Amino acid sequence: MDIAGLSMNLSAIKTNSDVGIAMLSKSLDVSRASGEKMVEMINAADMERSVHPNLGGSIDLRI
Repeated sequence: MDIAGLSMNLSAIKTNSDVGIAMLSKSLDVSRASGEKMVEMINAADMERSVHPNLGGSIDLRI
């Protein structure tokens, strides 16, 4: 068993793991920010509906 090779392999595995964790963390941050923006949009739509209750409540369709 080559100790130097084993050490290099373990170091590479740790580096790959650290990069993967960092990418998942960034992805979680982006998802969290997107969710917060969606909640803000829903709240803004509710506010608009309370100001103009007759607008946007129905859709006219013709077939």
